[in-house]
Formats: sequence, C-alpha cells, structure tokens
Amino acid sequence: MKRLVLFLAFMGFAVSVFAEGMFDAGVYLRLRQEYFDNAFDFNDDSGIFKDDNYFRIKASLWGKFNFSEDVNFFVKLTAEPKIAIYDDGAIAKGNDVWDDEIFFDNLYLDVRNLFGMPVDIRLGRQDFLMTHGEGFVIMDGTPYDGSRSVYFNAAKVTVRFNEKNSIDLIYADNPQVDEYLPVINWQDRTVVKTDENAFILYVKSKAGDNLSLEPYYIYKFEDNPAAPARKLTLNTVGNRAVFDFDPWRLRGELAYQFGEYKDKSDREAWGGYVYLTRFFKETKLSPSVEVGYAYLSGESDPTAGDDSGWDPVFSKWPWISELYIFGYAIERGEPAYWTNLQLWRIKADMKLADKTGLSLAYNYLKANEAQKTGAPFFGTGDERGHLAHVILTQKFTKNVDGHLHFEYFKPGDFYASDNRDDAIFLRWQLQMSF
Repeated sequence: MKRLVLFLAFMGFAVSVFAEGMFDAGVYLRLRQEYFDNAFDFNDDSGIFKDDNYFRIKASLWGKFNFSEDVNFFVKLTAEPKIAIYDDGAIAKGNDVWDDEIFFDNLYLDVRNLFGMPVDIRLGRQDFLMTHGEGFVIMDGTPYDGSRSVYFNAAKVTVRFNEKNSIDLIYADNPQVDEYLPVINWQDRTVVKTDENAFILYVKSKAGDNLSLEPYYIYKFEDNPAAPARKLTLNTVGNRAVFDFDPWRLRGELAYQFGEYKDKSDREAWGGYVYLTRFFKETKLSPSVEVGYAYLSGESDPTAGDDSGWDPVFSKWPWISELYIFGYAIERGEPAYWTNLQLWRIKADMKLADKTGLSLAYNYLKANEAQKTGAPFFGTGDERGHLAHVILTQKFTKNVDGHLHFEYFKPGDFYASDNRDDAIFLRWQLQMSF
C-alpha cells in the first residue's frame, strides 16, 4: 500500500510537471547495415574483416527536466546491439546478437547565467560532438565502441566575455570501462584503449565579420595498464581559423604536441590541415568544390623510446574514412589512431534535389615514415594508397533522414605485397528522432 501511494504521488507530480512545460522527452532510432571487405589487413586470403555484414540498431530515450529558464537536467539512455547477417567475417563470427547493453549515454546538469553572471556550467556525462572545431582534437571520448557513444565524463565552465568571445574550461575523465554509472546487461566493454583524463582551455573568438579564431590548450594523461612504462603526459597547443570571403572559405588548424612517457622518453609531434572551398550557390545543383591537405607527423616504431608520431588526443573517429580507421589497428594498436600521415583531398558536394545531397571525394594518402613494427604486414614504401567515397543523403521528413555510403581503398607500397588487395565499405542508414 505504501509503495502504491508513493507511486501515485510520483505520477501526479510527473503529470503536473509535464503539463507545466517543465519536462520534455524524445526518442531517437538509427538503423544501419554495414558491410566490410578487407578493411583490416587488405588481404583477401586472411579472412580478417572479410565479408563482414551486420545490422546496427541504435535506440535512445531522453528526458529533460526544466527547473527554470536557466537550470535543467538532461538524461539519455542508449543501446546499440549488432545483429549478424552471416558469420563469415571476423566481427560477426560466432555471434547472432552482441553489444546489447543499455547504458547512460548522457546525464548532466546545466546551469546558465550563474549568479546573474555570463557564466554557464555543465556537469556530468556530455557530448562534444562538433562543438570545438571540426573534430581535429576534440570529438569522441569513447572511441573504442565506435559510434555507439561519444560521451565525456566532464565538467565544463563557459565564460562569455561578449557575443563574439568566450572560453571553455573543461575537465574530462574517461576510464577504459564505464565505472561511473550503472549499465544494464553489462558486458565488461572497453570504451577507451587507455584511462584518460584532461584539462582543456578552448577559446572561441570572432576576430572580425569574416574571421573566427579558436586557440586551445589541452593537458592530457593517458594510462594503459597493459604498458605502465608508457604512461603519457601530453600537452597540445593549437589554433583553428576560418576565413569567409564569399564565395570562398579558407579554414585550417595547426597544433604542436610535447610530453613525456613514464619511462622518461619524449613525445613531440605536429599536426594540421588546410582546406579551401569554393561555393557555387547560384549554379544548378548548388555545388561546392573543396581541395585540401592534412599533415600528421609520423613515427615508424612507436612501441618504445622517443615518439614523434601525432597523438589524435580525443579524435579517434572516422575523420577521413569509415573504412581506413581499421588500417591503424595493427599500426598503432587501435582503430582511428590518425598519425604518420599526409593527405591530399579533393571533394565535391551538391544538391541533386531539394532534400537530396551527393558527396564525392578522392583522397591520396602517404606516410611520413615507412613502418618498422608489425612485420610482415607492412612494406618498405611510404604510399598508403588511394581512397574514394560516394555518399548520397536524403531528408525524407522533418524527423526522418538516411544515407548510402560507399568507400573504396587501393593500398600502396606502405603495405607488404601480400597486403595490397583492394578494400571496400558499404553502409545504408535510416535515422528517426521524435
């Protein structure tokens, strides 16, 4: 009887809160089918990532409690089980359904205009999805689980000096496995290769009508229990700039890294990119053409001693390619560890119809140094290979959209002669939000 009374009281409170506009809720659903062939070692005979074919079903339920105009609490639960279509490949082999946990994807408190000052605070599990630049150093806090989640366990303070200038101060703590919040159907899943925490200062500034600058500093710790001597303290100092001079846009980013491993070895690296885009808004199909270059310093033997390879910081995601991220699994021990790379890219985007988009890109990839570890996987050259993508997007309704995504990779002499078979990636996606 007591439980019934408490339940009815809670339901009455919830109904009144919802009726007064204090509570919002929503549902997100994403359905994907993904197919990989040779996306790990580029070898037809190995059977690794050979004909991997499976569904990924991501579902999220979120709620937002609006205590006042400036204070709210947000929570989101997510699950993304994978369902094998057939088990010839390495991912799906021996599995029918897997990765079917339910976890707290977000859980944070927002306080804006703290004590009447231009200061905002967000405390708890939150996403930094394209909130700081375009994902070059800050994007995914849980890269080991793919796009299942991208959260950071973090505290963020934003100080707004005026409409054009602000600074974010962030502390993030991302352990290898989720230890801060409960998980339903826990499968001891690794979400980060190393225990990671960091202090971040990120400035957003409008230097003029056409120029924006985003200088930043990241002080990060990486601790891999499997290699305690390689515990890393890393500093990353950089700046992103975007200059619009219609119909052109020039954007770029440059960062310098320095730090030290526990065994007293040094780490020093450079990374950056520059892209020039020309828009043809008044032309049929409203196309844009982009050319660009990216550089990430390299290290041929990263297992011991000094390391000159670029550290992706919090950006181990499909920055360049969904397919090629797995090529780094042997090279650096985890997917999407972008490093030791020169990239030349040309890309064209266009609108085939009002709600239909098409993206075409060609990428030429080189290494700064030939790889010394991981034999016999690697060759003696520095040409990683040629990578192309075709992406077709469709907006069906306000709440429903989808895409078709195809990538093709032709390996070069950076890989051993037995590891130069072409690789492909194919995905279709449908997502809905209400």
